[in-house]
Amino acid sequence: MKSTRIDESAMLVAPKPPTAGALRAPSPRHGLLAMAVAVGAVAPIGVAHAADWPSGFSKCADEGGTCKAGDTTRQVSFGVKDKWVIKSLKGNIACTSATFGGADPNPGKAEKCAVGPTGSPAPSPSPAPSPSPAPSPSPAPSPAPAGHSGGYAGQVTGGGSATPITVTTAAQMQAAIDAYSGTGGLVIRYAGTFDFGTIPDPCTQWKKAAGAVVEVKNKSNVTIEGVNGSAANFGLAIKAAATNIIIRNMTIGLLPGSIDAIGIEGQSGKFPGYVWIDHNTLFSSTAECSGAGDLEFDGLIDSKAGAHHITYSYNYLHDHHKVGLIGSSDSDASDRYITFHHNVYSNVGSRMPLQRAGYTHLYNNLYSKVLTSGANIRMGGYSLIEGNYFEQSQNPVTSRDSPSIGYWELRNNNVKSPADFATYGITWVASESSPSRDATDWKSTANFPVGIPYLYTVHDPACVKQKLPSVAGAGKNLATLSCN
Repeated sequence: MKSTRIDESAMLVAPKPPTAGALRAPSPRHGLLAMAVAVGAVAPIGVAHAADWPSGFSKCADEGGTCKAGDTTRQVSFGVKDKWVIKSLKGNIACTSATFGGADPNPGKAEKCAVGPTGSPAPSPSPAPSPSPAPSPSPAPSPAPAGHSGGYAGQVTGGGSATPITVTTAAQMQAAIDAYSGTGGLVIRYAGTFDFGTIPDPCTQWKKAAGAVVEVKNKSNVTIEGVNGSAANFGLAIKAAATNIIIRNMTIGLLPGSIDAIGIEGQSGKFPGYVWIDHNTLFSSTAECSGAGDLEFDGLIDSKAGAHHITYSYNYLHDHHKVGLIGSSDSDASDRYITFHHNVYSNVGSRMPLQRAGYTHLYNNLYSKVLTSGANIRMGGYSLIEGNYFEQSQNPVTSRDSPSIGYWELRNNNVKSPADFATYGITWVASESSPSRDATDWKSTANFPVGIPYLYTVHDPACVKQKLPSVAGAGKNLATLSCN
């Protein structure tokens, strides 16, 4: 059984992928500033939904004019042709790029501003009543098409049809990136190998100097893909104004020193976005190394400092302490948008993800043997958690270890109520931090306050449990889940 969802206010015609510099990440959030970029959404074939502003909005000004939003805070869009930035504003608003954080959703085109209905801003963070599951649309649209990330990254093409460059080492990969102009398309195929059996004691790795990290920095339209059977002992980093990036089919493990397997990070006021991390196998070890504290290994998939519009899909993440954080500290909080779908987490400690602020959508993931905590939603963040399968896991949904809690909406997961905890091996250990909140009642604490601007298919959690491991990770020829 499966269902397909789309937020009705975001049924859009698919735009072209964002070009380098077209959009910047939202500036750091103050309160719950709701900024969303509707990019990469796809409407059902044969149904036209082209518009210069979101459904329910009304035009208030052309670019360069003044939009009169009134004394009540309302959502205001800036853009045309289904590519907009949305910000919560009030009063007389200059319809300019500067008002919307320097964004230019449609380069070379005059943008338009439109206001949403009164009461449209994101809600205050006080917990809202548990929502009823949203009904499936009728007729149900098709799932995301091939080439679409199935998440907030939208339609990410990477290097497209550029002639692949084959490399076998981190140095060769970095040289290919450095030689690339930054536009036009770059496809790198990694064919190197590494024998992880040469590391019999994983605790020797954290003592070493930081290993190699290949950087994609301020360059766009790049694909890095491993060939089947390849393996790497170096990290990958996407930095600054990099956009339209794909990393897939890479096997990365047991990294030396304190480095991320895949890290996405803004720098010098520039923010990477529209990044798709797909079908990778990432791991280290859950060994407790004497003298290491929590420094045995760093993150597998970390996003920091404004990184936005990212999709993590079909990755196999296993045997690791701290899987992935969003925001490097409690002050690193902005309205970023990140989707995690069809990932397998197995024998892992925590951070699936550790979310500070922003908005995440977690659907059809398999969480198996979570040792400490799973999705940890903090600092006023919101998460839509649906169609996942949880088993043998401690604190699978929680908010702890920050001065402000976060909020979640639970939809159609295998766990329906506390009565299911024993069946699926769900356990809880209360946090020593305050404030904190655990999903021990298995109820939503708030409605997810922003629309989902892409089509996605939610498979039955039982199918996720049964079939997802056979298609997630590297070496699976980019196979996807079928539950028919």
